Amino acid sequence: MSSDSGATLGGVDEQLWDTDRVLTVPNILSFLRLLAIPLFTWLILAHHDEAAVLVLLLSAVTDWFDGRLARRLHQRSRLGVQLDPITDRLYILATIIALMVRGIVPVWFVLVLVGRDLMLLCLVPFLRRTGRTALPVNFVGKSGTFALLLAFPVVLIGAPEAFDEPWILGIGWAIAAVGALLYWAAGVLYVRETHRLLRASSEAETAH
Repeated sequence: MSSDSGATLGGVDEQLWDTDRVLTVPNILSFLRLLAIPLFTWLILAHHDEAAVLVLLLSAVTDWFDGRLARRLHQRSRLGVQLDPITDRLYILATIIALMVRGIVPVWFVLVLVGRDLMLLCLVPFLRRTGRTALPVNFVGKSGTFALLLAFPVVLIGAPEAFDEPWILGIGWAIAAVGALLYWAAGVLYVRETHRLLRASSEAETAH
């Protein structure tokens, strides 16, 4: 399952599912990323920066590949649709809070990302009126999420509180800025799609 494969918490059309199996390759990758969240959070807070960077990079790579593996191996599943975006949001939340506590990420950047997810959470009641709890994959959101997941270890490498490499820190923040812009752009697209679905549902009810 790709990251951001749902706008909020749920699934997609059942026709997109290939299997009901739990232990598929993409699902295992998502489980591993989920299990890694408390690990890299502790590593960041405990100033074990080398290990934290390694875990963060591995998590970002597996996030990028699990969606492609799901399609290539025909292992797209209901669980993967639900698990992957939840894992990504927990990953982003845990990382930015840990980096904020370390003084590496400013509070305003945390609020920017959390605000977007709160906006999407507010869409759930409206989506339920159309018989959904989430929207299908959005490539802009996938790209934004991956950029953020990649930016965090790069920012950590460059931060004065860690390895103090200013040029790497600049690259990391450039990637983070692009990721945040794409993250919000995807959120706006989700809002527009929710509005379109609500209008279509209303017109269908009126027609009946």
